[in-house]
Amino acid sequence: MITHLDKQGNPAMVDVSEKQVTKRTAVAQSIVVLPEEVLQHLTDGDLQTKKGSVFQIAIIAGIMAAKKTGELIPLCHPLGLDNCKVTIALNHKHEVVIECTATITAKTGVEMEALVGASIAALTVYDMCKAMSHDIVISETRLLEKTGGKRDVKRA
Repeated sequence: MITHLDKQGNPAMVDVSEKQVTKRTAVAQSIVVLPEEVLQHLTDGDLQTKKGSVFQIAIIAGIMAAKKTGELIPLCHPLGLDNCKVTIALNHKHEVVIECTATITAKTGVEMEALVGASIAALTVYDMCKAMSHDIVISETRLLEKTGGKRDVKRA
């Protein structure tokens, strides 16, 4: 069932007025694959560029984006997040793993906020590193977990 259409098939925001207020959390992940010429610039688990600390700036960008999700995604409810956290680490394959966790106590979930936060953090890594190489790949963005709504989701 497509939830963003009314009975006539026109776009519509989902009516959440009858839903229960619950604590809702979502975790999304983006993975950025950096080529060797970029990885060579890693120092103390971060990349330093003329624009600044890549991962630190990407964290700020991800949080800012998550807060603006309702402005970016049509028909998405504007939400005042209770919390948003973005973490960035390298995995065993030397890929940049970005996770965004969004939390709210509300009538609707925060999956889109977590996905937007992770996506924009990944795009920020790309933007800040593209002078070193255009062979950077954002390989995936996906929802890892959501709780507090009609049904919980947890992926490995």
